[in-house]
Amino acid sequence: LFVLGIVVFVHEFGHYIVGRWCGIHAEVFSIGFGREVFAWVDRRGTRWRVGLVPLGGYVKYLGDADATSRADPATLAALSPAERDRSFPGASVGRRALSVAAGPVFNFVLSIAVFAGLAVYHGRAVDGPVIGAVTAPAGFDVPLRPGDRLIGVEGQAVERVADLYRIADEMTVPGPLDVEVERAGERLSLTVPYPRTPLIGGVVPRSAALKAGLRENDIILSADGKPTPSFRDVQALVLAAEGRELSLEVLRDGAVIPVALTPVVTEIPDGEGGFRRQAMIGVLQGLFIGAEVETPLPWEAVGIGAGQTWAVITGSLSGLAHILSGDVSASNLQGPLGIAQLSGDTARSGLSDLVNLMAVISTAIGLMNLFPIPVLDGGHLVFLGVEAARGRPPAARWMELASTVGLALVLLLMLFATYNDLMRL
Repeated sequence: LFVLGIVVFVHEFGHYIVGRWCGIHAEVFSIGFGREVFAWVDRRGTRWRVGLVPLGGYVKYLGDADATSRADPATLAALSPAERDRSFPGASVGRRALSVAAGPVFNFVLSIAVFAGLAVYHGRAVDGPVIGAVTAPAGFDVPLRPGDRLIGVEGQAVERVADLYRIADEMTVPGPLDVEVERAGERLSLTVPYPRTPLIGGVVPRSAALKAGLRENDIILSADGKPTPSFRDVQALVLAAEGRELSLEVLRDGAVIPVALTPVVTEIPDGEGGFRRQAMIGVLQGLFIGAEVETPLPWEAVGIGAGQTWAVITGSLSGLAHILSGDVSASNLQGPLGIAQLSGDTARSGLSDLVNLMAVISTAIGLMNLFPIPVLDGGHLVFLGVEAARGRPPAARWMELASTVGLALVLLLMLFATYNDLMRL
């Protein structure tokens, strides 16, 4: 309700407010479908309602005949000239197109705003040698302090905090690192624990790790009786398991806890525009030594938000293309149940992660609505484009046929995605 409710409201509000700016009257603004739960009418005569089934929404403009916003001759004939000017069919093609496109555009604006806000809230890492947060897990003695300036690691001169992790990755045998830092004008030689220890920094929603009860800040000590001094050791043992159950020993709050889980083969991006199948348990590596963080300027934050929104768009299109080509299983498609489960699991990680998920879903819904399928906004824009090119709208019978086919496609996709959800459950 939190995720979809906000995303759907913003989408429909885009249609409503831009339509109003274009002089088009909205008769109904609905969040949800089906039986009306409650409603009120504002001073402009728009009925704001909440439906029983919270899986979408709609705005019905004056003069709409159906989901394609086709003109209803009987309704138009009953309108006065002034009312006809305020109807959707009575508006110019340009004003109608702006009203239709506004829904997806507002979704993208919401995503950019949320991603930008998160960038300001969390800050961004500075590519330099100054230590930021130090969040040592229980039992780890980390002598570094925020504000320390790294000078050298294992006898090598360094210029950024990332060099500490690079040198750790190059070690044949994981172990403590000798570092030199500058603190308050004084040069110090310190020994820090191995920074690539298998510390869990986050648990992926709907993963084997989440089902097994693994938590953030857990440390994986061993897998199948083999010690795991580094996160890479955990990755190697998960890959070697090839889908069979793994027995882990996990350090949590000073106590060693046994955990059993089975890695799940997942299709993930390969970084080169494709996908690869890989066994995963669904944990993110935690880093207890961070770089200095700065707050981006407002326009920089907007740029970060726009970049993340574009990444979701391109990633979604790439995933869809690979599903259509057969390179990726169509079982990855999710429906309402999948979104609900994903939202619930993400909420366990905190409000920030849930808000981030909302931005991702907002982008996806905006993108989907631009697909040129009748009953979606993209299909409406295609009809309006044909009308602009021909000087008159497409024939009513063709619009009805296209809308029927489009609605059938959308419903079939929804049913298939829901089937996937049930199979995952």
